[in-house]
Amino acid sequence: MTAAPANLLIERPATSDGAALWRLARDSKTLDLNSSYSYLLWCRDFADTSVVARGADGEPVGFVTGYLRPERPRTLLVWQVAVDSAHRGLGIAAALLDGLTARLVAERGITELETTITPGNTASERLFTSFAERHGARVSREVLFGADLFPDGPHDPEVLYRIGPLTDSTPH
Repeated sequence: MTAAPANLLIERPATSDGAALWRLARDSKTLDLNSSYSYLLWCRDFADTSVVARGADGEPVGFVTGYLRPERPRTLLVWQVAVDSAHRGLGIAAALLDGLTARLVAERGITELETTITPGNTASERLFTSFAERHGARVSREVLFGADLFPDGPHDPEVLYRIGPLTDSTPH
């Protein structure tokens, strides 16, 4: 993994970041784009379980959104990960994921991370399997939502990646 740029600021998102997160998701061309309103709400209601990377100018260049599962409050579900195209390949997504999980292990005692990935999304597959390797955690995979469950047209199945235990937030 390439080290993230030293001048990168990684912190909780603010409501004022909602529009930039929406634009990063839109411009990714791979994420399911939610309404701009949902990104504003996310930055308000889930800031403690999300993280944003800011470039030298203070503008967001990447983000990870997540939440603690209500019935499994020690499990972080990572909803979306995006990095601006001009900043890809610099280790920013890995730095965001490592920073967020380290914070939530310390503050909330999380022990597991979950995310869903559509088959063929090799960038996400690499990001999360390398995360598990760095943290000495196991990865299990199973289809969470089959393609037939999506009402709005063709959609690939969503494969659940369950990574844990996260007993040590320090990468090995």
